[in-house]
Order: sequence, then structure tokens, then C-alpha cells
Amino acid sequence: MKLFGLKNCDTCRKALKALPDAQLVDVRTDGVPAEVMQAAFDSFGVALMNTRSTTWRGLSEEERAGDPLTLIAAHPALMKRPLIAAGGSLYLGWTKEVQDALAV
Repeated sequence: MKLFGLKNCDTCRKALKALPDAQLVDVRTDGVPAEVMQAAFDSFGVALMNTRSTTWRGLSEEERAGDPLTLIAAHPALMKRPLIAAGGSLYLGWTKEVQDALAV
């Protein structure tokens, strides 16, 4: 199980604590493999973007209108976190539904 997120993100830390077998992949230092990002975008669409982040608010309207995958590649903190890859499935966020699906 891989958890794509930020090591200093509170939500990612909660998920890691609840999922002791998960391996954290820091998106700022390690990035997210292109095939994982494409699969996540195919599954979640624009919900993959964290439009409430400080990074998002700092972007111009022109930048915001760009390709979401290109934006996330340039600004990894724009990805909603955590993105969890487990058993061939992808999960976004750390909601009650995600926790139930992962049997936490």
C-alpha cells in the first residue's frame, strides 16, 4: 500500500498512523508516477485538485485554467491528500468512506 502525500500534512499523518503497513511517498520530493496520476485523474477528475490550498489561491486565473495534471506536476501541494493506492484501487482523501473501504 502506498500513500502519496506530504510528510508534514496532518491528514496524511493520521492516515499513516491508522495504516501502519502503508509506505509514504512524499509528493514534493519523490513525485507521483505518471501512470498513477493519470489513473487518479481518470477516477477522480478535478476533485484531485485541492482548490482550498494556499498554493491554489496564489495562482493566476490563467494558471488555474491549465491542465490539472501539469499543474499538479509543477505544484505537488495542489494534489488533494492523501492519495492511497491499495490492492489495485485508488482512494482520495481520508474520509470515513475511505477508512471503511480500507477497513481501518
